[in-house]
Amino acid sequence: MNEHQSSQHAGIGPATDEAVPAYLQALGIPGLIDLHVHFMPDNVLAKVWSYFDGEAQRTGHPWPISYRMPEAQRVTALEELGVIAYGTLNYAHRPDMAAWLNEYSRQFAQRHPKAIRSGTFYPEPGAAELVRAALAEGVQLFKVHVQVGGFTPLDPLLEGAWELVAEARTPVVIHCGHGPHAGRFTGIEPIRELVARHPQLVLVIAHAGLPDYVQFAQLAAENPNVYLDTTMVGTGFMNRIAPLPAEYPRLVAGLSHKIVFGSDFPNIPYSYSHQIQALESWSLGAQWMRDVLHDTPRRLLQAVRNS
Repeated sequence: MNEHQSSQHAGIGPATDEAVPAYLQALGIPGLIDLHVHFMPDNVLAKVWSYFDGEAQRTGHPWPISYRMPEAQRVTALEELGVIAYGTLNYAHRPDMAAWLNEYSRQFAQRHPKAIRSGTFYPEPGAAELVRAALAEGVQLFKVHVQVGGFTPLDPLLEGAWELVAEARTPVVIHCGHGPHAGRFTGIEPIRELVARHPQLVLVIAHAGLPDYVQFAQLAAENPNVYLDTTMVGTGFMNRIAPLPAEYPRLVAGLSHKIVFGSDFPNIPYSYSHQIQALESWSLGAQWMRDVLHDTPRRLLQAVRNS
């Protein structure tokens, strides 16, 4: 597939989920690598969905779950979309939770070869030992949720964990921005300090740090180990809550080597294809899309394997 053929999709993207595989083929990549997917124990996921079901009452923004289906059907849905690798992104939000979530993720990855072995950790005694064990077992991607967990990433109980993860070069998808809901410790300043303390730490800023899109894009541009994920960014739904600045596509035009695709599947209130359409609407070209959808996350994961 040549540049002219693949560029015909610029600014358009797949109109439906069914059109995604053909779009990927025309773009010239073997499939999507989605670093921001959630597969959780049923009881945990039920609580997450219940929370989103209450969004209309809390905020006035209904949040219907587009892929509310049993686990096996969600796995099949990703395969039919052309997703060839995906994180499972459990996140601990209280003590004594990370270990059993990591065990669930281990078993899930054993059953599903396309799942990226994922893990989580929380500021509690023994966090470093838990991370050490997870790394020894082959975890390739961590998730930390500052807003839901209600903790600062600078908590002294996390220091040993950050050191180990930085040494291993294992990416951490960290939800640290103020959106869609601010938390006590969200925002860019704790992340600036974390990066200063651990410059080798590979951070993937979930949701590109929305609503502080520009500040987090600058942080990624200035720090070689800080990345952004695209989760919900530029979608019609999120633009009603945290509008994307008009200058944002220009700011990230040269950052395709620092941006990875994320969807938030299954917890999204629109079709999976809409996220791809939102990125295509920036008209940054076929190579930019290839990088974000496949090449950049692939390099991140290969760096873990080769470390």
